[in-house]
Parts: sequence; C-alpha cells; structure tokens
Amino acid sequence: MSAAVLDLGGDVFQIDTMMGGAPGVTAAYLVRSSRPALVETGGALSAPMIREGIATLGLAPEELATIVVTHIHLDHAGGVGDLAETYPNAEVVVHETGARHLVSPDRLVASARQVYGPALDRLFGELRPTETARIRAVAEVGSIDLGDGRRLGTYYSPGHARHHIGLLDSATGDLYVGDAAGIYLAGADEVRASTPPPDFDLATAHASIDRFEELAPTRLLFSHYGPATDVAGVLARSREELYHWFAQVSVARREAVDLDHAVELVRARVASRYPCLRADPERDRAIEGLSSVRSNVMGISRYLDLARW
Repeated sequence: MSAAVLDLGGDVFQIDTMMGGAPGVTAAYLVRSSRPALVETGGALSAPMIREGIATLGLAPEELATIVVTHIHLDHAGGVGDLAETYPNAEVVVHETGARHLVSPDRLVASARQVYGPALDRLFGELRPTETARIRAVAEVGSIDLGDGRRLGTYYSPGHARHHIGLLDSATGDLYVGDAAGIYLAGADEVRASTPPPDFDLATAHASIDRFEELAPTRLLFSHYGPATDVAGVLARSREELYHWFAQVSVARREAVDLDHAVELVRARVASRYPCLRADPERDRAIEGLSSVRSNVMGISRYLDLARW
C-alpha cells in the first residue's frame, strides 16, 4: 500500500495514515520548510505510511526537526514512539498535560482500551515510549520554529481532551484543529461532534472554538479529515454540533433504562444530521470505528455526572 500524499499549497502536505486500513479517516501533515515539522502521527500501525510519505516528499530521516501532536489520543499520537526512533533529530512537542503519557504510555493505553476494546489493536497498534529528553512540553501558548521566520503557534484548546492544542501557521494562516472542532466530513462540509471520555467538557470545548475564531485562520486543517476553507461556517457548525449532541444525550438519559438504550436513542436521533454518511455506509462504518456514538454518549454522560446535571 503506497502512501497517499496531497499537496495543499504553502509547502503543506497531507498524508493519509490509513487508520484501520481505511482511507480518508485520519490525516497527518508535513510542513516542508527549512526546519520541517510533522503534525500528528496517526497510530503506531500508521508509522510505515508516515515514513513513506515523508520519503516521497524528499526528506531524509535526519532532516525532520519536529514531531508535534495536537493531543495524545492514539489516533493522533500513537506513532510517536516509533517515529521518534526513525527521525533522530526531531523534537517531540506536546501539551504539558500529555507529556508524561508519551514517556510512560501504559495508563493512556488502558484508558483507550476501555473505549475501543479489542478494536484498539486493529485500529492503532501499540504506543511505544518516548525518551523524556526528546519531548518539549508547551503550556497555554507556545511556538515551534519552522525556520526562516516561519513558526507554528501553539494554543491550548481543551474540551475534547485536557491535553489538546491547536497550531497556527504564521505563513499560511492554517489552523490545525485536531479534534477540538469535531470531525469534518470532507466533501459535504458536515461536522460531527467528538465528545469522548474521560475529558469532555462542554464549556471548555465551546471556549476552544471561540479561541479558534479569534485566531482568524484562513483555513482549518482537520485530523479527521482534511482542509476546510469555510472557516466561519465550519466553526459555527462545530459549536452547533456540541449542543445538539449534549441535548440529545441529556434527553436520552432521562428516557433510557441503561447506557445501551441511551446509545441507541441518540444514534437514531442524530443519524439524519449526516446525509453523506447515510449515503456511504463504508464511510459511516469508518467514522463510527473512530468516534462511535457510544463513545460520544459516554463522554457527555460523564460530564453530566460530574456536573451533577
């Protein structure tokens, strides 16, 4: 299987990580500059696709300067350990809340297994540890040097996860949004919420979308999946999705006798929001494998329980 690499302009290239063997589910991005940076790694099973994509773009292993992840969920950071070995000069940049989990990933993997179950091994593979000395942790705001005056600004954007950052390219205005704005269904300009346990928080997720709007990007680069040029429209839909799912889960919890029943109620009530998924069962299965209705319901339910709604 050959790596799918797409030139997005501005020396930015999208690499399909082929998560779970499916195209168009999870993207990594390479900024080809005098200090090249890889944004996202995909899972450990995607490491060969990343290596092939970077080689296709003409970079030798010692040339990659940075590996940065928007957050440490396995579909974004699962390949960090493998790729840190391949690219010996690359500094690994992550939010300070997630740094220790890249050094000692057992707890992170155990948490992910609670959500994905046996599918975790098929979708992501094993996250290998990264040496502490290779990692740079960023806090509220930070900066990654891309060379020649170009940089990626890092902006803390929790809500989906406590360890989430957005990345703004000073040269192109591209904003790498990770999962903080949901899942972008390319070709349809539809957005689907992503509200997994254990960290989902409605208020901070809303605030992170507000922050993205304030950054005034020219384009949104989604990890799931690809570029969106209607920045205002897509971010507005992202916010709308959060509140729609929140409302549906709140109602379902009052009507359902257990979690399974609540999940099926929500599934039936949100299906009509995504015509492109209803028209493409294979794509629907791939998105469900990545960010299931059950996971979203569990994340919102946990938030409601902690908030005592």
